[in-house]
Amino acid sequence: MKIFDAHLHIIDPKFPLYANQGFLPEPFTTEDYLQHVNTVDLVGGAIVSGSFQKFDQTYLLDALQKLGKNFVGITQLPYDTSDEEIIELNKHGVRGLRFNVNRGGSEDIRRLDYFAKRVYELANWHTELYINSKELPAIKPIIAQLPAVSIDHLGLSKEGFPHLLALVEMGVRVKATGFGRIDFDPVEAMKDIYKVNPDALMFGTDLPSTRAKRPFRFSDIELIQEHFDDKAVKKILYQNAMEWYCK
Repeated sequence: MKIFDAHLHIIDPKFPLYANQGFLPEPFTTEDYLQHVNTVDLVGGAIVSGSFQKFDQTYLLDALQKLGKNFVGITQLPYDTSDEEIIELNKHGVRGLRFNVNRGGSEDIRRLDYFAKRVYELANWHTELYINSKELPAIKPIIAQLPAVSIDHLGLSKEGFPHLLALVEMGVRVKATGFGRIDFDPVEAMKDIYKVNPDALMFGTDLPSTRAKRPFRFSDIELIQEHFDDKAVKKILYQNAMEWYCK
């Protein structure tokens, strides 16, 4: 089965790293990543900037160059980043802007409306939110007006899941990632999301799963294969993300 890894992190100590809440991750280079996934038919992926990388772009450009075709970058930027820098990053394969509400290291969520619309108009980037879904009601009116948004790790919490589903109805995409981070059954959640919008779910490994209660394991892929039909499996594991990131 083909896999588009819609959520992975590269942690290369050759580039700047910043302690977040006292945490510094262990290295996980492009070589480590490729070795870890060498048993799957990997067709591409999205390298996501973490809280411990803040606004650094050097690691990301290096990783994009090394991983090559069909790998894209999801970065964190300050709101006053110039148009020229955004366009230059786009040339190197960056395709999204991340707001890390849960951990910090990114621009303030109060800049969401302005910045998300700006990068979309300028470079057709979408916006990704690492946020507990119980916090979504406060920003739902803003998200509803944005052109392209995804939310990480199934929204993290059972309490907020109804709010996440309401946004899926509006076209928001959801990362089927971080099963070891959530407090509910990922299969039932994915089934509910798929019923609302079959194009919404995008699988990712979340490697190396920093600070997760349980890191990614390959049985997470098997879980999807066991509980969805062939058409849905293809959409969740690679087709939806390929369409989202590489069109």
